[in-house]
Amino acid sequence: MQIAVAKRLEQTQEYYFSKKLREIDALNKAGKNVINLAIGSPDLPPHPTVVEELVKTASLNNVHGYQSYKGSPILREAIANWYQRYYQVQPDPATEVLPLMGSKEGIMHICMTYLQAGDKVLIPNPGYPTYASAVRLSEATAVPYTLSEADNWLPELQALEANGLQDVKMMWINYPHMPTGARATASFFKDIIAFGKKHNILICHDNPYSFILNEEPMSIMSVEGAMDVAIELNSLSKSVNMAGWRVGMMVAKADRIDEILRFKSNMDSGMFFPVQAAAAKALSLDQSWYDDLNNIYRKRREKVFAIMDLLGCSYQKDQVGLFVWAKVSDQHIDSYELTDKVLYDANIFITPGGIFGEAGSKYVRISLCATEETFDRAIERIQTLFINS
Repeated sequence: MQIAVAKRLEQTQEYYFSKKLREIDALNKAGKNVINLAIGSPDLPPHPTVVEELVKTASLNNVHGYQSYKGSPILREAIANWYQRYYQVQPDPATEVLPLMGSKEGIMHICMTYLQAGDKVLIPNPGYPTYASAVRLSEATAVPYTLSEADNWLPELQALEANGLQDVKMMWINYPHMPTGARATASFFKDIIAFGKKHNILICHDNPYSFILNEEPMSIMSVEGAMDVAIELNSLSKSVNMAGWRVGMMVAKADRIDEILRFKSNMDSGMFFPVQAAAAKALSLDQSWYDDLNNIYRKRREKVFAIMDLLGCSYQKDQVGLFVWAKVSDQHIDSYELTDKVLYDANIFITPGGIFGEAGSKYVRISLCATEETFDRAIERIQTLFINS
């Protein structure tokens, strides 16, 4: 018996990395020993005190039941304090903060809360593919807006106005930007908040990379009036090496938190309390944690720059975040041609920029989530590849 999938899935494909990792698993079983430099999954552990807090709290007898849909006050207060300390933003922990099981969950919750057929949503090109997928699953229409290196990967708001904004209800932005590593400016955040107010567009800012190789973490919520028109997602995945723990957060005005809870409370039953307690511990870490982490990433980034040089790619050295984004040389048709050559001839997996949208088709991305020794092995393989080709 065959049961047809719902129409909402007809235009939604399996995530690129989900498919590609199966192929790489097959290559590894054939003895290829592929070096994976594609995915931004931190290979470093959280701070030891975070793990200790998890173990200590999990050993208690009274922490294993269902938890509040809004999250524990301990975690909500830790998030609010973290925002105040590092972003100079003071959300009310009781009403303006919502813990999430990863910020990716929040993207879906926001789309399913506010969107329906007939609505349009502006999504970045290049940009995180989940924005488009979540919009499609909500039955709204995704409208890509093209970002370019010439504009430092910032949207041209006047051009968007000129193209028309009828039925546009939401706009996704993401700075520091993934995949390009571009930073937003304070003036841009002010402009886009004004843009959202002018056109009655909900501005959704996805902000998981602000602490990685970035001296000035910024939140869109630091702009006066941002709470009126914006929602911000954030995450512990990159900043404190807790990707697999699935801890994220949403900051928004109280009415929006309540609206989104109407959807979220039907999807889960709250986060395991020991994870929340450990996350609160992670959010209390001082600046030295971020400094030490970034010293490691800074050294790794130099290795990635060397790989990009060997591949004949050009790049900006001031990009931030967990990846290096680089333009492929004209000798390659597009990013897929280069990444396939590197995968099948050198057994190294790097990401083709085309998976992030047509505007990324001439770019590639390499993750910083590997040891210096691993990058050295990759450099040796690429050097051998080009000597023999």
